[in-house]
Formats: sequence, C-alpha cells, structure tokens
Amino acid sequence: MPLREEFEKDGNWLFKRRSWLPLVLYPFAVAIIYFYPETTYAHITSTRWGLFCFAISFLGLIVRAMTVGFTPKGTSGRNTSEGQVAETLNQTGIYSVVRHPLYLGNFLMWLGLFMFIGVWWFVLICALAYWIYYERIMYAEEEFLRRSYSAQYESWASRTPAFLPRFSGWISSQLDFSFRNVLKREYNGLFATVVSFVLIDIISHYFTSSRLAVDALWQIIFVLGTISFIVLRTLKKNTRLLEVQGR
Repeated sequence: MPLREEFEKDGNWLFKRRSWLPLVLYPFAVAIIYFYPETTYAHITSTRWGLFCFAISFLGLIVRAMTVGFTPKGTSGRNTSEGQVAETLNQTGIYSVVRHPLYLGNFLMWLGLFMFIGVWWFVLICALAYWIYYERIMYAEEEFLRRSYSAQYESWASRTPAFLPRFSGWISSQLDFSFRNVLKREYNGLFATVVSFVLIDIISHYFTSSRLAVDALWQIIFVLGTISFIVLRTLKKNTRLLEVQGR
C-alpha cells in the first residue's frame, strides 16, 4: 500500500477512536506520580500551579467553544461512528486562522494536565505522542476535504496554517455565536477536565501519605463542575432549551 494511502487509512482508524484512545496516557501519568511522589506532590498541591495549569486546559475549552459556537450543523462535530463528515468547508471565524482548531483546543486541554504533574520530560513525551497521534487524523481529514472540495480546499489550505494560528488572516464568521450550542456540545469536555485534575490530586495524596484527600481548590472546582454537568445534561436530555436551528 502506498504510504499516502496508509497514512489516510491509519488516520481514519484513529479518527473513529479519538474520543477514548488518548486515555491510554492516564496509566503513564499515574506511574509518574508513583515513581516521583515528592516532585509531583509539590506541583500538584500548589494552588498557584494548579490554577495556572487549569487555566491552560480551560483555554483549550475556549478554543473549542470558539469553534463550535460559530460553525453550522454537520461540521466540527464528534463524527465518530460514521467517519468523516463535512457538509460545508468552514473558512471563516477561527477556521480562517487555523485549519484544525478543535485539535488545537484538545492539545491545550491535555497540555494543562501534563504540566500539572510537574515533570518536564513527561510533558515533552506526551506532547510528542499527541502530535504523532493527531497528525495521522489531520492528514485523513484533509484528504477527505481535498476530494470533497478540491480547488476551494487548496485555496483555503494554502493561506491557513494547520495547527499554529496566524491571527492576521482572521475573517469574521458568517454566523452569529451560539452560546447554547457550546453548552450543549462541550459540557462533557469541561466535566472530564475537572474530574481529571481532581483524580490526579487524589492519587498524589494517596501515593505520598497513603490517604484519600482532595485539596480545597479542587473540592470547589469539582462541586462547581458537577453542578454544571448535571444541569446542562438535564437540559440537553429533557428539554429543547439548548437546541439551535441549523447548529
């Protein structure tokens, strides 16, 4: 099989599993905390460091919100089971400055967690693993868009960076920002981020002092995150309050 076709095949396979496959990094994170308890404990229990790392992850959520809040239905979604889907080629808003904003947002979300553990070489390894993993997915997506939109895609891709934004190319979106669409689609990501930080804090305490404990900062964030999750999930499942036509 030609390398180009192999890359696309691998990318499509990873694409369908992208919602859970990165979770394999969690056991490695636990191992780092176990083998470097003092180093990791000093970082994980630092309120300032915790807030800084959480802010980086939250920035990733903001990038995702800026993406899904301006895009129409049928694009920028979690098209896991059916494979690649793109009813239109997004070229405005955040897509005018970067071709893969959702994966940029995901990277920032994961980066905050990697940094929270406080071991610099672990951050570098995870960042490299993330790039290798998502590079195949981005390649498969772009091959799909190239076949679907041809010259239109080539023009957009030639002026828009793949992963590192170039803000000078900003073009305002043709759609209004839909905060309700963001709440409907991104509450799971917010809650998963909150739970991940809390679990890392609990694991660090356990490996250091053999007791289950949660620092006050993460208790507060967990309570707020849980309330938000329950409210938004209830609204999504039992009402149409978060539904927006065409989104």
